[in-house]
Amino acid sequence: MSDAAAVVVVGGGVIGSSVALRLRQKLRGARVVVVERDPSYARASSRLATGGIRQQYESPLNVAMARYGIDFYRRFDQLTAACGQRSRAWFRQRGYLFLADDGNAERLERRYAVQQTAGATVERWTRRQVADHVPGLATDDVAFALFGAEDGYLDPREVLRGFRAMATSAGVEYVHGSVIGIEREGGRVAGARLQSAAGERVIAAPFVVNAAGAYAASVARTAGLALPIDPVRQHLFRLELEAPLETRIPMVFDPDGTHWRLDDPRTGSEAECLIIGRSRTDEPVGENFACDRSRLDDEMLPTLTRRYPALAVRSVADAWAGLYEMTPDHNALLGEHPSLPGFVVAAGFSGHGLMMAPATGRAIAELIADGESKSFDIRPLAPDRFERGERFTDGALV
Repeated sequence: MSDAAAVVVVGGGVIGSSVALRLRQKLRGARVVVVERDPSYARASSRLATGGIRQQYESPLNVAMARYGIDFYRRFDQLTAACGQRSRAWFRQRGYLFLADDGNAERLERRYAVQQTAGATVERWTRRQVADHVPGLATDDVAFALFGAEDGYLDPREVLRGFRAMATSAGVEYVHGSVIGIEREGGRVAGARLQSAAGERVIAAPFVVNAAGAYAASVARTAGLALPIDPVRQHLFRLELEAPLETRIPMVFDPDGTHWRLDDPRTGSEAECLIIGRSRTDEPVGENFACDRSRLDDEMLPTLTRRYPALAVRSVADAWAGLYEMTPDHNALLGEHPSLPGFVVAAGFSGHGLMMAPATGRAIAELIADGESKSFDIRPLAPDRFERGERFTDGALV
């Protein structure tokens, strides 16, 4: 069975759905097909994310893309309502707070100076300001903190549902299957070969967008290309609190890397919770969804208890592990691969995909429809930059 489309997007998470939505709008009704291997999204990074949204980066490109995302998410629930399926992403702009102690103060001072010229909205708080704004937080070792008032957090599951609803409403088609090959003709992309329960099929298309997240390298291999994107496990835990916190807190980053945010109750009968996580640089590469409870007990809870001495955790309400899609410089691969015209990459976000999804959709749609991304200069994020010995540097990655 063979049919045709203007663009095939591989991966129906927030990145793929954002790209497909923008393409459908930009190409004025042309057929856009999204291939998603797991419509339940049970292990999708989009669904398993923390939900943090920030523009506290150092590079002007990352700042600009993240700020675009913040503006988009402010309107997200209204946008989904307009297509008849209102989500409740509930973007709470309570800020991101990075604490500085003797160990990281110099680095955060440098970051703050760079962020002033990069366009980020960041405030430098004294220890007293931290204590005043976040009651109950131990600040005896805090030298200062960096606070981004425009930052915040939302419900990633609702964002995923909302993006897909908007894309479907715009006319994007979602197909259940796995891409097992990229068709070529005349030295460029000619379509994608799919495997599904109904058998194999080819969708002819001049463009294929690889938005497969942690599996983007596998998709690239079907085209004979190598992408330096590795799946790396990340842990998150949802802690039910004995009593509500005194204030609605920002996303807090301790100097040791442990971070947490509120998970507000949606009904009067629900308890208040925190979502807590911590990345490890020594986490092995691989598709691993096993959740190790010792990460919470040995690494995260001691930090939370030290930082919030009066905080009482009633229980662990939920625990899960998801995948980051890591690149060598922890920045995304965006753009058409020069070795295969028509093969466009939008992957490798290294834990920042939710933040960058709105801007990525716009950039990739412009690239395909207009020949270049006019809103954002994504050339420094080219998918072949590592082959050329180049890296994209941003000192504010976590």
